[in-house]
Amino acid sequence: MMSILLRQRIQLPAAWRWKKRRDSFCCHCMTFSTISSNQDPVEIHKRKLFLWFSHLPKEEKQFGGLFSPETMHVDPLILERKDEERAGLLQSPYKTQTSSSHSLTVEQLFDPTDAWCEGRGLNVLLYGAVGTGKATIVRKLVLDWCAGNTMTHFKLLLPFTCEDLSQLTKAVSLRDLVGRKYLHLKNHPLLSGDRDHAKDVLFLFNGMEKMQLDFRIGSSELCSDPNEPLPPSVLIVNLLRKYLLPEASILMATRLSAVERIPQKYVSRYAQICGFNDPDRQRAYFTSRLLQSEEAAQNKEAQTLIELLYLHLQSESQLAAACFLPSYCWLTCATLHFLHFTTTQAPIRTLTGIYTSFFRLNFGGEVLGTRTGTSPSSQEHQSSLMRYVVLTVGKLAFDGVMNKRTSFSDKELEQWIGGKTKTDEELHQLAVFQTDVLDFFLAPCVKSGNHSSKELCEDNEKLYVFAVPALQEYLAALYIVLGENKSALQKLTSQVSVAIGQASEDVSALVNILSKFIPLRLFAIFNLLKLFPKLYEKISSYNKGKIARTMAVEMFRTEDSHNDDVLDQVEQSLLGVHGPQPQQFDDSKSFELYPIFMGGLLQYSNRVLLQQLDCNVQSTTVVQITRALRKHLVRELSKPQPPEELMDLLVLLYEFQNPRLTVEVLSSIKSICLTNVRMTSLKCFILSSVLSCASASYHLKELDLSSCLLTHNMLQMLVPAFRHAHSLNLQFNNLGPDSCILLKDLLLDPKTYISSLQLCDNPLLDSGVRILLEALPQNQSLIYLSLMHTGLGNSGALELAERLPQHTGLQELNVAYNAISEEAAVALVDACREHPTIHTLHLYFNPITDEGKQSLYGRGVTGNQGNNQQVKVLASVTEGSDISGGWHPILKVIQENASSWDHKRVKQQLKVFLRDLEWGREKQTSFW
Repeated sequence: MMSILLRQRIQLPAAWRWKKRRDSFCCHCMTFSTISSNQDPVEIHKRKLFLWFSHLPKEEKQFGGLFSPETMHVDPLILERKDEERAGLLQSPYKTQTSSSHSLTVEQLFDPTDAWCEGRGLNVLLYGAVGTGKATIVRKLVLDWCAGNTMTHFKLLLPFTCEDLSQLTKAVSLRDLVGRKYLHLKNHPLLSGDRDHAKDVLFLFNGMEKMQLDFRIGSSELCSDPNEPLPPSVLIVNLLRKYLLPEASILMATRLSAVERIPQKYVSRYAQICGFNDPDRQRAYFTSRLLQSEEAAQNKEAQTLIELLYLHLQSESQLAAACFLPSYCWLTCATLHFLHFTTTQAPIRTLTGIYTSFFRLNFGGEVLGTRTGTSPSSQEHQSSLMRYVVLTVGKLAFDGVMNKRTSFSDKELEQWIGGKTKTDEELHQLAVFQTDVLDFFLAPCVKSGNHSSKELCEDNEKLYVFAVPALQEYLAALYIVLGENKSALQKLTSQVSVAIGQASEDVSALVNILSKFIPLRLFAIFNLLKLFPKLYEKISSYNKGKIARTMAVEMFRTEDSHNDDVLDQVEQSLLGVHGPQPQQFDDSKSFELYPIFMGGLLQYSNRVLLQQLDCNVQSTTVVQITRALRKHLVRELSKPQPPEELMDLLVLLYEFQNPRLTVEVLSSIKSICLTNVRMTSLKCFILSSVLSCASASYHLKELDLSSCLLTHNMLQMLVPAFRHAHSLNLQFNNLGPDSCILLKDLLLDPKTYISSLQLCDNPLLDSGVRILLEALPQNQSLIYLSLMHTGLGNSGALELAERLPQHTGLQELNVAYNAISEEAAVALVDACREHPTIHTLHLYFNPITDEGKQSLYGRGVTGNQGNNQQVKVLASVTEGSDISGGWHPILKVIQENASSWDHKRVKQQLKVFLRDLEWGREKQTSFW
């Protein structure tokens, strides 16, 4: 009872607050409705249109938070085509200048033509192939009209999506159609048909290829009343005929294949979108996306990136031909942004996700249209355009990957794309596909010296290549993951299994009824039929295992072991190779992205996007491939792998985004050696992300990142990976004093167990070493510390001698090649001799006299007190019969700095090294 009363006491004030809030809300709504009723409906229309068209896909927001269509839009080339040129296919970007057509701006589309007459609006047909920028132009046109920047002579702009209009089944009048989509324009006087009010109206129909328009009088009745209900297609036909609202102007956007669907007499002007016809437009596009933030604009790396990309475009490379389409400019920007501007704060993105998003942006919701006059029932079963791409272009890409080929002849295109078409409908779909889509994927091969002799035809036949090399590998991977690489027997087995599985319940019921009349022996036949789906399931599981084996084999091909890692290969395909060409160990084309894309396509987020494209990857398929892939990867990792192959494996695990698989694969990896791999921020992020999937108890015996061009910013991203390493090798990088702060915090972190830290040839200087030494008192895990050639100097050596007693676990110390004098060396030897655990001190290649080296050696062996430990002092590279392992790093330091040092300094360093070797040789006892 008390609880009920308490609840009522709590609810009563809440009810009072709600009543008060409701009264104030109602007053606010009355005030708003009073204000809005006095506003101009056109102004409300502009405001709402601006909000609707300002919304962009999430893929566009990856370039930063300052993204806006106004700052990142670059107008593609628009050419006015004559009647005889309207059906011409898209020409090469280098031939548009010789055409008789002249360019237009969006504002000039509705300039009066020769056939224009007073009192009639213009019908402009804006067309282009897939990827030329039709949707972008339409969006920018609407936004500019809302802002009053263009088409200001039109008081009302009414954009419609033909995909929506094609779904309407009920008849509706023009005014009701406008009011249905734009409620604030219901019964607007400009659409009444009175006088010439409609001259201020512009209709915009986007995606006209999705409308089934029939201009025959018997199929589309004449209508001039905007209030008469008619099917949407009939309304559009009457608008184009200028029978309904003849004063209104119309802008239609469509594909190449749909140009002929609208009779010529109903079109006032043909305008073709031709993309970016010159490198300057492409550079403007790249600059607007890669340098759109103030930080990026001031970043020298971003500026250099733009310059390298522009140089590659000016060379008339294959990329320049691909970037003729704005869609490929977007793909290039997204890939470069992923490669160079990945940060820990940005959302996780993958290379496979970028390509999947690329296809969703260009083919999302697109279908292969049927012919005019096709029945509605057949229209409901229209095939997905992306699915058709996989079955045709994907099959071609897969054949090229299997045969190590990147170029294809006309005969091969005819064989793989549409070679088995039979019905008239299939031939029609093939014609539409070849007109609208095929040129989007395949472009004429740009002649260059990079193609091997195997890919050049003897009779100089025209060859075609994929617009972007990675596109071939992505489509081939998608073709395999979707299970399209099946033989005729496998396809028949699948169909029979599905049919029997669906009929199993009916078979069971029939058997129960006939069991009283049929002998028991005949039941074996029905039982065999029931077992058939299970048998097919085992066969299917075996096929998925073959896919996993293919991924593992393609990942670790011996002939690809000398290549750069896949991320460097992707970057080289976009920016080109500037300077000496890399050494080619094999003339055949490598497809190392192919297995990585196969793994990335199994990721959940990519499967969701593919499902929107009608490309479904079953969850059972993912489970079967993942289970088999783990076994094959573990088997391959039992063999020693080059650093580049290990980097490719990390990329595969990152693209897969499967923590369980990652942990199982990492359990078989005891050390990671990435020496000489050119590390970037993305690669550092991948390494940390992959190792972060493992538990805190997982530790690597060694993490070797020597000669990886690491910087301070990269080091920050690698801290999570360092926590899993016992031995950390950071030699020959570009780490300065500021990096010592991170290393100090790492050594003080109780979660780290670093026992060996090698920092040779990093400009730490004495100031950085002092910061690093602050971690010695509290760190108990460090056993070996190498500070060779770090600019330690005498002051740093004396500081180190004072700090050594504070760390009781250190066993070996390397301070060679640091310009340490004899006095500072004596202090270090005494400190090490008094240390309870240090047994070896490296002091070679320092300016110490021969007598000083001899005294240091004796000083380490004998001590003043009986409890002092003997320390092996290596004052030269060869001390007696012991040869120090430091000779190789010393020569490597000289070798890597030979280009920046002058000739005299290099000669002097080599003489010092030779003299040090000779002195050690003299002290070595010999029988002779």
